[in-house]
Amino acid sequence: MTEDLTPQEENSALAAEYTLRLLSPEEERAFETHLAQDPQLEAEVAQWVHHFAPLADEIAEMRPPKTAKAKLMTDLFGEVTQGQTAPSSIWSRLGLWQGLTLAATAAAAILAVMLVTGPAPQTPATGPLYVSELSAQDDSLRVLAVYDGSTGGLRLTGTDGTAATGRDFELWAIIGDNAPVSLGVLTDDGTGNIILPPELQSTVGGMVLAISDEPDGGSPTGAPTGAVLAVGEMTDI
Repeated sequence: MTEDLTPQEENSALAAEYTLRLLSPEEERAFETHLAQDPQLEAEVAQWVHHFAPLADEIAEMRPPKTAKAKLMTDLFGEVTQGQTAPSSIWSRLGLWQGLTLAATAAAAILAVMLVTGPAPQTPATGPLYVSELSAQDDSLRVLAVYDGSTGGLRLTGTDGTAATGRDFELWAIIGDNAPVSLGVLTDDGTGNIILPPELQSTVGGMVLAISDEPDGGSPTGAPTGAVLAVGEMTDI
């Protein structure tokens, strides 16, 4: 960093380097400590993620073979005896597929932004992880969602767009052809922390999330009454 940068400019530059994984391990740990205490810096990282993500648009998607994950798990955690599960924190799982594609790096950065608000969990996360980006066709609204199967928690972080004056964003879960199920009202910037009902936790893999424009306080009917502003499908990582 040069001495000519203001603190805000320095944070922005560090956020860009963190997103691209250019920091040393020591610098990265120091940055994440700062990130856990600064919501504005968290938003800065999210913006850089969106800025760099289009670089992967011209790269053909390729799903690694199942054997690749098994080999990586062995390399990371050693041999696992039958019936045991390798210890795997949320943080290690975020980094598990980094380096395979630029898109994977961007997705991991998005997840890091959303999960780094507190210290890394002391106990391993044993449930599945799912991620989704809910976006409008014109990109006027973007909300990132992460579901942690070990807690049943769904965390949403808005990165673009706000609710209209006197209106609310309401989040809906859609499973197949079933009617949308309300998951609650989000903040004006699309942020929220939600525990999924037990009956929905086993269906996250086939779930589509949607955000609708609703009156203040949410839909009065139990079904979407306003325009559907953003949609995204949950994808496992």
